[in-house]
Amino acid sequence: MILQALYQLAQREKLMASPDFEPKPVAWIIRIDPHGKFLGFEGTHYTPPATGKKKPKSVPRRFLVPREGGRTSGDRAFFLYDKAEYALGIDPNGDSSKEKLATRFALFRGRVKDCLTRTGDQGIEALHQFLEQLANGEQSVTLPEGCVSNDLFAFVYAPDKDVLITEREKVRDEWRRQRSAVADDSGNNPVCLVSGERSSPAKLVPGIKRVPGGSTSGVALISFNTNAFESYGWDGNENAPISRDAAEACSTALNRLLDPAYPDPKQPGQALPKRNLLLSSDTVVCYWSAEKDDAGFSSAFGGLFSANEEEVGELYRSIWRGRPPEMDDPSAFYALTLTGTQGRAVVRDWFASTVSEVARNLARHFQDFLIVRNAPPPKGQSLPPHIPLGMVVESLADPTRSRKDGVPAPLAAALVHSAYGGLPYPLAGLQRAIQRYRMELGNEYDESGGWMTKHWNDARAAIIKAVLTRNYRMEVLPDMDPNNLNHGYVLGKLMAVLERIQSEALGNPNASVIDRFFSGASACPKAVFVRLLKSARHHVRKVQDDKGKGGFVFLLDRLVDELANCFDPKHNGFPSSLTLEQQGLFVLGYHQMRKWLWMKRDEREEWEASHADSPRAYLWSKEKPEVVDAAIAE
Repeated sequence: MILQALYQLAQREKLMASPDFEPKPVAWIIRIDPHGKFLGFEGTHYTPPATGKKKPKSVPRRFLVPREGGRTSGDRAFFLYDKAEYALGIDPNGDSSKEKLATRFALFRGRVKDCLTRTGDQGIEALHQFLEQLANGEQSVTLPEGCVSNDLFAFVYAPDKDVLITEREKVRDEWRRQRSAVADDSGNNPVCLVSGERSSPAKLVPGIKRVPGGSTSGVALISFNTNAFESYGWDGNENAPISRDAAEACSTALNRLLDPAYPDPKQPGQALPKRNLLLSSDTVVCYWSAEKDDAGFSSAFGGLFSANEEEVGELYRSIWRGRPPEMDDPSAFYALTLTGTQGRAVVRDWFASTVSEVARNLARHFQDFLIVRNAPPPKGQSLPPHIPLGMVVESLADPTRSRKDGVPAPLAAALVHSAYGGLPYPLAGLQRAIQRYRMELGNEYDESGGWMTKHWNDARAAIIKAVLTRNYRMEVLPDMDPNNLNHGYVLGKLMAVLERIQSEALGNPNASVIDRFFSGASACPKAVFVRLLKSARHHVRKVQDDKGKGGFVFLLDRLVDELANCFDPKHNGFPSSLTLEQQGLFVLGYHQMRKWLWMKRDEREEWEASHADSPRAYLWSKEKPEVVDAAIAE
């Protein structure tokens, strides 16, 4: 199913219009005249337009060159283009021995000579003269500054101006002849698993590049490279018979999905739209649909997860508000999650559905993830409409490692699958979100990383809410709920109020109640809250005569009474422990109450207007004006 969907993508986007050629980044052009004289190097590097905050790096242009398989072991020269070690017999790093360079240069010259013998092409004749003169010391070249070992070199015959020698008609015909498959007349060709036609199976499936965590030279998606993988007497890739054309089409389609700017074969000079999301340093999800132009929902899919309003059309913005767009699109939608290793690509997840179903599932996902945010927006900007997927995954990372490295690949894959598949979220996400919220809560006051910690805590709270809402079927509102009497939720709100009382009494102490008691209070509240309530009484008495703070602390103290009264002393008062889901509610109660306590005047007035049925302790507008002014002072 995966390979068939990739094969169909390659056919629809005309990725195999020239099946014997493929686009590759050629960093340097070598110009030669009709007599084989070296005319100079020409770099093809350019700077693509920026797509994020990071400044884009210079990259080489892509040219259609003969399709060559990857080099696995041993020396093998490409057809009329290659690295400097083969094309010129020079190692940019100076690490290779003279014997090795001579061998590789000879292999490249041998392919040129063979092409000249078969075609008699003038451009090949000039190239042959240049290479022989270079080998004999009659000419010399110095590699251009900035050249690296994996840069590709190609040649231009001067009279052709900007046309590569590999694009000359006779050369193209010769390459097609070399590539033509030898027909198997035995009549025993197996049926290709992808195309359904009888053909001899490909010996090697082309490697996939740009898989995060994988080798830069490419990793295999399909490979039977040891006897342990073989069965029923089949040898190598005969265990999965796929024709050469189908194998190359599938690999090309997957390379296109992983490439941020794959050349559009139908519009030269243009790039196909991006179709992947990076989940972590070694995991990526590729997505596409069977739409004819693939420019509708698929183009908005990445923008929905990255919270990029420019990439999301007006039709799909309702998904952020938890409402699926009014559409009935039965087109197939696919998502493939891969993790790279040095040997092969690991398929973490495969998803197939329809565009309409995915749109509905995403609307539900964003509704589940909707949460009030305590993090301030970037300077001069507003917060994105939703928490970006990258920040959600980063919030679960182990801080002792890089944020992109600290998230288990299976967890990242399961999170995104739950989003577009409408499935329960992984419980590991709930556990890690609670743990990381506890551990990094105090870092919000750290000047170096506190700003990001607040954003990560917003993401962790959103994960907790989503898991409780979808997996445990709990009704959890996006903002503070004064009528939610779940013990975990009430205790979390109480913790936020006690923190604010301490802040009013002591300012910014070196170790707040949050730093010292949050973890213990969220797991074993009975052992912690009795002590915290006693301390709160001292803090209230300290500021009760302060005209500037006394009225505000009075309101906070009344909130403490309101919340503490939810625990009947006749039934042992505070619970001795909290379950995992109650610990999640504790975090949500604290997170939402903290936002509520720091509301501005207009925000509070709007909240009270929509929560008129709340207990009196939450309705501060009913108090004396001077008390209210102190309580909601901006």
